[in-house]
Amino acid sequence: MTNSSNKYILMVIAAVLLSACSITKKYERPTTLSTDKLYRDEASTDSTTIADMPWQSVFKDEKLNALIQKGLDQNLNLKNAIENIVQARASLRQSKLAYYPTLQLDASTTHSKQSEASLNFGGANINTLTTTYKLGLSTSWEADIWGKLSSSKRAALATYLATDAAKQAVQTQLISDIANNYFLLLAYDKQLKITQETLESRIKNVATIKDLKEGAIVTGAAVVQSEANQHAAEVLIPDLKQSIRETENALNILLGQAPGPIERGELGTQIIPENIAVGMPSQLLQNRPDVRQAEFNFRVAFESTNLAKTYFYPSLTLTASGGFSNLELKDFFSNSIFYSIIGGLTQPIFNQGKNKLRLTTAQSQQLQAYNNFQQSLLTAGQEVSNALYSYQMAVEKEDSRQKQIEALEKAVDFTQQLLEYSSATNYTDVLTSEQNLLAAQLSGINDNLQKLQAVVNLYRALGGGWK
Repeated sequence: MTNSSNKYILMVIAAVLLSACSITKKYERPTTLSTDKLYRDEASTDSTTIADMPWQSVFKDEKLNALIQKGLDQNLNLKNAIENIVQARASLRQSKLAYYPTLQLDASTTHSKQSEASLNFGGANINTLTTTYKLGLSTSWEADIWGKLSSSKRAALATYLATDAAKQAVQTQLISDIANNYFLLLAYDKQLKITQETLESRIKNVATIKDLKEGAIVTGAAVVQSEANQHAAEVLIPDLKQSIRETENALNILLGQAPGPIERGELGTQIIPENIAVGMPSQLLQNRPDVRQAEFNFRVAFESTNLAKTYFYPSLTLTASGGFSNLELKDFFSNSIFYSIIGGLTQPIFNQGKNKLRLTTAQSQQLQAYNNFQQSLLTAGQEVSNALYSYQMAVEKEDSRQKQIEALEKAVDFTQQLLEYSSATNYTDVLTSEQNLLAAQLSGINDNLQKLQAVVNLYRALGGGWK
């Protein structure tokens, strides 16, 4: 072969390798994503965020922390998410092994009988009954010229990372669900306690009204109204008990155990972090597991598009086989060696448009994955904004609610005292004051619950709980 021919071959090979570099693209996060205005009315430049705090530091109630730990150990959805990681890890390992050649061992015995008529040897003495013994190795290897195997490996890696992020998302949601249900249970406990105390007070009030009727200070209508007021408190108790039972059962499902009582503290002893910091919106890209999962899914679709492009180019495959083959077992290793080496280059020319349709599908799926990525980021921003505003409104109501309850307590005391010493006082005033007081007390508990759950939801929305 002449030097000019060698140079020509080298130029062709160099051109092929250079073109291979342009077939597949390197992944880069889309620059069209905007995170500046994800938090409504918030423009923080401080990177401090409660998402970086471990959940043991966010929640100070030891009984709640024990429940969260039990949920992390036993929750069935979280266990399934972990198994998904195991499967994705196996797929990733399989994609890495694709770089290596395959190797098969072939050991066989073939016993065959042929027809004399089909051999057409004109009556020659030919042995038509043969037994062939064969022992050999075969191997095959595909050169990753166009990045097909590399794209497959990167797609498998992104799938694995997406599965890991999905597990983290399940974990953050689990912690949030356990904490929210725990605080809801404490709120029901407090509402039940206040309602029971109110009922005891109204039972005494009925007796007092009956005594006042005997003294001709009130009429029989006041007695009937006081009894109705007592029953109004009584009817709230079964509903609260049912809510407590159902919330306990919901918590047990999250803990991966059968229904039963939940050991818990009290609503008034709950402590929340002093500094509710949200950080910068761009931090959601790293802190929110579901956002990270959406980006990894986009990377999978990106690599699938790369992979689809490589099908338009030839594949280079090297195959080799060799071993021993003989008709006599006793002379198996004598003059029985065989081998073959084949280098094949396969260039697709026409395959019913499959390559083009594969690329079109991959590009469309990549666009869908990008849209999902954007959607997850917008949803994350919405959840942070809602939780933060809910917390701010709950804090804003605290002072006014406390003043309302104090005023209603005084109103109840004043109207009850006036009723005892003045026949001009209408019992309807007492009734209205008592009903308003109970409603305000129950609403005050809901305000406290709103603040606690807003902190939990904000912590999850910012991506806390998985680190």
